[in-house]
Amino acid sequence: MKYNFVHLHNHTEYSLLDGMIKIPELVKRVKELGMDAVAITDHGNMFGAVEFYKECKKAKIKPIIGSEFYMTSGSRFDKDKHRYHLILLAKNYEGFRNLIALNSIGFTEGYYYKPRIDREVLEKYHENLICLSACLGGEIPSALLENDAEKAEKTACYFRDLFGIGNFFIELQYHGLTEERKIFPMLVQLATKCKIPMVATNDAHYLNKEDSFTHEVLLCIGTKRTISDERRMRFGSSEFYFKSEEEMEKIFSSVPSSLSNTRLIADQCNVEISFPGPILPKFPVPDGLFSDEEIQRKFREKKAKQEEKNFEEANKRSDEELLRLSKEELYLYKISNEGIRRRYGENPDSSIIERMEDELRIICGMQFPGYFLIVWDYIKHARDNGIWVGPGRGSGAGSIVAYALGITNIDPLKYDLLFERFLNPDRISMPDFDVDFCEERRAEVFDYVVEKYGRDKVSNIITFGKMKAKLVVRDVGRVLEIPLQRINQIAKMIPDVGKTLLEKMKLPEGADLKNIYENGTPEEKNLLQMSIKLEGLTRQTGVHACGVVIGKEKITNYVPMQIVKEEKEGSSK
Repeated sequence: MKYNFVHLHNHTEYSLLDGMIKIPELVKRVKELGMDAVAITDHGNMFGAVEFYKECKKAKIKPIIGSEFYMTSGSRFDKDKHRYHLILLAKNYEGFRNLIALNSIGFTEGYYYKPRIDREVLEKYHENLICLSACLGGEIPSALLENDAEKAEKTACYFRDLFGIGNFFIELQYHGLTEERKIFPMLVQLATKCKIPMVATNDAHYLNKEDSFTHEVLLCIGTKRTISDERRMRFGSSEFYFKSEEEMEKIFSSVPSSLSNTRLIADQCNVEISFPGPILPKFPVPDGLFSDEEIQRKFREKKAKQEEKNFEEANKRSDEELLRLSKEELYLYKISNEGIRRRYGENPDSSIIERMEDELRIICGMQFPGYFLIVWDYIKHARDNGIWVGPGRGSGAGSIVAYALGITNIDPLKYDLLFERFLNPDRISMPDFDVDFCEERRAEVFDYVVEKYGRDKVSNIITFGKMKAKLVVRDVGRVLEIPLQRINQIAKMIPDVGKTLLEKMKLPEGADLKNIYENGTPEEKNLLQMSIKLEGLTRQTGVHACGVVIGKEKITNYVPMQIVKEEKEGSSK
């Protein structure tokens, strides 16, 4: 019987040093198995959500966006390491927004070793979400393992009543573990008694069964253990892989509804994420600079252009937006004219004025006056306060408007630099100024931006550190307890050219490495084979050295927010 089974519990590489599944490979495997939908449910975060969404859409696979949350048994503000797992899946874009809110709160308010939420915030942001009771680490399975049937029933009824009939499911899993065998019939009995539907899932952390031991090595890297350590974290079986529908049917044939319910859930999950391009914040143009007549004239011009271009409804700007852009344009024209006269004298050559006006037409026609004003403003603040600012790098140096505003300090006319390399209406892209500030006082510029636009609208950018060739060989070698001296010798054989370990071996510079891969000891072959499988996985998060986002609205209206934590203490950096 065909159930159109859908995997709803999957951990990609963004379940850091726990999930071993790269998103493109996950999507490829879904296609190979003839499935048309799949979920992402990484531990406590949504790091991979956008990449997952785009890869699925490209492959014509339905993306089901979710997360496996850490639920504290008390308040998220309490310093309590005890927590449960809970799967939440977004039904639509509003549900996606609620996932973002919950993820952000987990990091910004509930972080203690892990990002945690509690029932208070779940009750506030539960709409348009489907909830699954999770693995053995869930609150209901945990209660059953403790032989507390009363607590399990009370908890199940709480989630059923909170999310509503048809939006909460008792999750059935079986990976050959003794604990799962014990509570499986209890979960079925509980679901029947409380009239809660069941759903079959496999807690996938790697794609193929043969990857099980490599996954154990990954866990050892994450927990700083060696493979011979009896205390090391282990999953207890090799069944935590991405199974076919036929394999899932063999396991859950006694509860067929749990298989068909995966399709029922998938059909309810229809998140559509738009990518409209730059969403620029409002630049606060000072009041009283322009008459109402000037502002209205500019507004009417913009309104006429919008109607003339016959914009699609989705791209039309409201009158409020057009009025704001009109003020920004007038202000940009004003300070650009003032700046040109500072740079080239009170009576600049007509060719200079003509170039400035041509650039301004393009800048304003592409709706970027606010971007120039924002960059001009924080650079001006830095210079006014004695903070060293670089002369400007990259194609932005080709703009005479940027030179007039003091964004750059390089005369584009003197060096015959082209504006079109920076901004071109035939190649729509966001303008990008590379600005350098004095490292010792860079934070003051950031504080100024925060004060001007609001703490909730300004953020640093997260980065993801990958397991690169030499690093992964050293990590795996330590776990496998290969002598450090030998690990160092092998790592030094890895060429600095080439992309992957396999590619490096094919180069003349990688001949010694290839020889070990083909003719080395079993331990050395194992080291390289596992390193190849783990290479490229995300290892840790970090903060971009200088990238900053300024949002038009709260950052959490678009993406989840994370506060960097000291993992050992559970406190903010």
